[in-house]
Amino acid sequence: METIKNYLETMFANLPNTLEVKKAKDELYSMMEDKFTELIAEGKPENEAIAIVISEFGNLDEISESLGINNVVSEMETTDRRLISQNECDNYIADSTRRRFFNSLGILLCIFSPIGPIIFSSIGDAVGIDAIELIGVILLFICVAAGISLFMIASFLMRDWKFLDKELCTISYSTAEYLAREKEDSQSYKLVLRTLGIVLCSISFLPVIILDTILGSSFSIITEGFAPALIFIGAGIGVFFIMFSGAKDTAFDKLLSLNDIKTVAGNYEPVKKVKKEYVSRAAEILMKDYWKTVLAIYLILSFTSFNWGSTWLIWPIAGILRKPLTEIFLKK
Repeated sequence: METIKNYLETMFANLPNTLEVKKAKDELYSMMEDKFTELIAEGKPENEAIAIVISEFGNLDEISESLGINNVVSEMETTDRRLISQNECDNYIADSTRRRFFNSLGILLCIFSPIGPIIFSSIGDAVGIDAIELIGVILLFICVAAGISLFMIASFLMRDWKFLDKELCTISYSTAEYLAREKEDSQSYKLVLRTLGIVLCSISFLPVIILDTILGSSFSIITEGFAPALIFIGAGIGVFFIMFSGAKDTAFDKLLSLNDIKTVAGNYEPVKKVKKEYVSRAAEILMKDYWKTVLAIYLILSFTSFNWGSTWLIWPIAGILRKPLTEIFLKK
């Protein structure tokens, strides 16, 4: 019956989501179910029974009058939507996850960039050679350049999926159910990564406090160089985990939001869960490109102030603010 149910959902996918249409769909499903049960009772193989049911009830134009939706079917404006297959969805999720990985790694390298100047500055002070500090500055620019290169690679990865934003697309009922299951299965993985990220950001300052308390000013290279560097290592890895934790969720939500909300396909249960209606178009654009906006702000502030040691704080703050901002901008 699962095959018949999926076929039925495909038949009604582009019809308006009204009570009249819902009633007709339920009635047709009941008829198809009864016919299938009857054929199985007669000894027909399951595949043959499914084929007979679909051939008898599978043409909506022929049975719409008996279902009382003839006017709805005849007046329906047929808008061509590109059907995204389950295999395409898997490929999109894989590419989207890789993109988020490269973006997260780029951010990690940008956060790591002050480590070189901090360590080599303390070494230079300890040995009395100021020129050593130049090594740290060179490492800073290498990290930043590598990070920006990763951002560009991440953007390049999604070039084949630009049509999702430019063309009208849709997914079938079975694909929507599949994506919903996959999303649910990925939540524990997301929770672990996000928790680790938050913990690492929270405790990143502890090495400075502990080492300064134990060693005092006796080992300045450690207390003024390596200990502060551990802040950026902990924070960088923490931000990486926080950013990467939502990689698949973003892809799932994008695919599940493709269907038109005015149609039956746009009201599949998995689709309705991710559909969001914002108070304004500006709010929708902001939240849709939230992390891109945060990345742009981070790079602008970092390059204009060169205060890489503090601008990384944008990432954990942005992660904390995202949920309340979403609640504020959503229509109640």
